[in-house]
Amino acid sequence: GYNLVFSGQYEFMERVKAKMTLVLPMTLFIIFILIYISTRSYIKTFIVMLAVPFSLIGVAWILFLLGYNLSIGIWCGIIALLGVDAETGIFMLLYLDLAYKDAKEKGKMNTIEDLKDAVHYGAVKRIRPKLMTVMTMIIALLPIMWSQTSEIGADVMKRIAAPLVGGILSSFLIELVVYPAIYFIWKKKFELKDIEMYTKSFIP
Repeated sequence: GYNLVFSGQYEFMERVKAKMTLVLPMTLFIIFILIYISTRSYIKTFIVMLAVPFSLIGVAWILFLLGYNLSIGIWCGIIALLGVDAETGIFMLLYLDLAYKDAKEKGKMNTIEDLKDAVHYGAVKRIRPKLMTVMTMIIALLPIMWSQTSEIGADVMKRIAAPLVGGILSSFLIELVVYPAIYFIWKKKFELKDIEMYTKSFIP
């Protein structure tokens, strides 16, 4: 007639895990819809959403270095990170779009080299504002993450801040390298081809 039941924190975490299987997909879906409403393009939306796996690399590394296990605080930090990723990704895409449209309006979008110059210009213009955004967030979060206080809630706040710091750092580095390359491949394959065909049709 005896039975063994794991209770306490374990039981609480099992309930949270069940809720997170619903909350995380819903969060990603809502972010996807909002980005699509803003960009009106599925390709741009998917490019922005690539920031999520980029930032998860940093989350995995910082949790490993700090020796943190997955907890409610960690999941809350990851959910907050998803919103930050979408914001920084949209700004990066905005600068690339502005550089591309500016070059196109000036008639400087006829060759692959023109496209490279426009993408490079847009990516370089984004370094300073992105660096300012990242440094502001990290400077604000580091005191929370390295807090030595033993007050109520301090441990939870450390675990919320840790994924944000790691994710923001990795997404900052990878977005500056990978986003322009993906944007270049997309424009080269779909739009520059049309421009080249249109230009050739007027060559005698």
